[in-house]
Amino acid sequence: MKDTVISVHNLVKKFGSFVANDSLNFEVYSGEIFGFLGANGAGKTTAIRILSGLSKPTSGEVNVAGYDAYRQPEQIKMNIGYMCQKFSLYEDLTVKENIILYGGIYGMSKSLIKERLAELLAKLRFQEYENRMISDLPLGLRQKLAFSVAVLHDPKIVFLDEPTGGVDPITRRQFWEMIYETAERGITVFVTTHYMDEAEYCDRISIMNEGKIVALDTPGNLKKQYNAESVEEVFIKIARPVKN
Repeated sequence: MKDTVISVHNLVKKFGSFVANDSLNFEVYSGEIFGFLGANGAGKTTAIRILSGLSKPTSGEVNVAGYDAYRQPEQIKMNIGYMCQKFSLYEDLTVKENIILYGGIYGMSKSLIKERLAELLAKLRFQEYENRMISDLPLGLRQKLAFSVAVLHDPKIVFLDEPTGGVDPITRRQFWEMIYETAERGITVFVTTHYMDEAEYCDRISIMNEGKIVALDTPGNLKKQYNAESVEEVFIKIARPVKN
């Protein structure tokens, strides 16, 4: 039985009278690739901000990487990686400078940062880009680097918010190979995406609609349950039902 690394019970987040997250309940396990799906405005980003220690719930119980979201948000931040939809590295720094900077932010020792820097440059075949500004790199290379930096400190969980937006299909496939490698290391990958074919690659997916989780299971089980050929078809049936 895999360890539970995210535990959410009756999570509610309100902004005034608006309920962004309405009694969410789910668990995510060690080394799992967990897809968090929903149309724009469904409440995904609000939930991810809470799970990553950037916002506090209005009510409910939320535990991430062994820490309480109310009382220990800083500990959560130190035990997760995060790659946001809008590129998360500093464009006016070089590849090497970004890696060193984030290593320091994550509390890594100088010797470990030096070791991981060499490993990362070799793994990505980035030696020739080491002293290049991030702004000079193609988008696909930036995205690969941003993901690699997000897991530089071997976090328990990495949150990926639409990480493959705007990249070409080949780069998307390479990016998912990196996700699989990361999960095999025991790091949980919590990913949002608008590409429904990518949802097929997840171990389990949840689908949010109007602030609620309306489905949660493996892609295969959801396709059976909704008599659908694809996750995209499931998503359309759930999140955008046909009105009579």
